Amino acid sequence: MTDNHAQQKLELSDDKQLLDVELIHDFLANQSYWAKDISLERVVVSLENSLCIGAYLGNHQVGFVRVITDYATYANIKDVFVVPAYRGNGIARELMRFTMAHPHLQGLRRMTLTSSDARGLYEKFGFAALQKPDTHMEIHCPDIYKQLSE
Repeated sequence: MTDNHAQQKLELSDDKQLLDVELIHDFLANQSYWAKDISLERVVVSLENSLCIGAYLGNHQVGFVRVITDYATYANIKDVFVVPAYRGNGIARELMRFTMAHPHLQGLRRMTLTSSDARGLYEKFGFAALQKPDTHMEIHCPDIYKQLSE
């Protein structure tokens, strides 16, 4: 972070009105390994139907977490990212701390997430490898967004 940004206080919020939808779409579609080529329309629908948490320095969004949940029994944490220029400053840790303490996510029986590159971060919040991987199933279409755009 620049000295200017280091002076600003990190703000975290679940207010969807504050989200920079264009920034979120750009990151997911062009910089993430998990949502390459996702359309803006699909991102908007995902935001509308999820608990969304943004991290902000001043008027700039610098991080994001999306949680798919029924608010009673289960939550799946998705799309966690920090804008590259702001990485290494503890923003991802603060996003996860805020997410895990969120009042709508307390008392859930199960929380899940998938990660190829930040397992150490998530382990600090109690996440571990599946206890019974043989009971979990999936349909996985890693190139679906690209196929839909063709």
